[in-house]
Amino acid sequence: MTDLIQQLPKAELHVHLEGTFEPEHIYQMAQRNSIDLGYESPQAIVEAYDFHDLPSFLSFYYAAMNALQTEQDFYDLTYAYFEKVAAENVVYVEPFFDPQGHTSRGVAFDTVIRGIHRAQLDAEKQLGVQSNLIMCFLRDMSADSALEHLQMALPYKDWIIGVGLDSDEKDNPPSKFAEVFERARAAGFKLTMHCDVNQKDIVEHMHETLDLIAVDRIDHGINSLDDPALIHKIKSLGLGLTVCPVSNHFVVQSYTTSEIRAMLKHGLKVTINSDDPAYFGAYLNDNFRALVNEAAFSSAEIATLVKNAFEVSWLSDAEKTSYLNQVDGCLKTTP
Repeated sequence: MTDLIQQLPKAELHVHLEGTFEPEHIYQMAQRNSIDLGYESPQAIVEAYDFHDLPSFLSFYYAAMNALQTEQDFYDLTYAYFEKVAAENVVYVEPFFDPQGHTSRGVAFDTVIRGIHRAQLDAEKQLGVQSNLIMCFLRDMSADSALEHLQMALPYKDWIIGVGLDSDEKDNPPSKFAEVFERARAAGFKLTMHCDVNQKDIVEHMHETLDLIAVDRIDHGINSLDDPALIHKIKSLGLGLTVCPVSNHFVVQSYTTSEIRAMLKHGLKVTINSDDPAYFGAYLNDNFRALVNEAAFSSAEIATLVKNAFEVSWLSDAEKTSYLNQVDGCLKTTP
């Protein structure tokens, strides 16, 4: 199974570029930019990690962003992620970035996206990893701020395939951003939203993502199992759900393997992803291995999860078919 997971060509649809910020890179960039984060070494950063829920994780996540200052910083952050996943045979990614986390501390939108985009181009050319970028709004900031950043993104429309919604979900329902997402869809962006595991009012929030926002995909989405009506809606729409097992373990102390298997049995298009791999110590292949190690997921189940990711990606039909053919070819040659 380890060999199969490694050899299968894979797609990742739920990874935050800022969540790929490894401790050694945080330290190096802080040194490079003369930013005092209060840590004497990369190991000291690791020792400070104490995540037990979403808010405790986010507090550190945003603090580390202070080390990112220049276009080269964003290039280095992004390219380092692509190098890691290329070694895992990840061939396609739809990564998130959080511009408000940078503009709010004085870093220009242009600086952020130019660094990321340049790394995307180089990664496709040099590593063979194709990608399409998703811009996320921070749900614990105002809808006006989200709208302002949507306007900032319009000149870079060809560089951004969709918009999402992340950060602290408590008391920040999808309806808060209904106008912003309506304008984003009108501008031609694909839509997705985080519906994180076991958050306050999560079932109501999931209904809003479907009925009010009309998303093209749902990020996380484990709690769809709490309501048969949600299962029916998501299945009938053919929407993908981007589940993150290791991340879930940090938030709810479970890899949610039984829930993932139940989603497969319901015929939902569940996919496996890493979320914030530098902080949770697990890139994409580690998340697949977690399913095998904890719940003995079969090769057929792993193959379905891998195929689902390509099928619900925002690639063209021709590109999807090409990648799916590569998966099938790998399955035929792997014992």
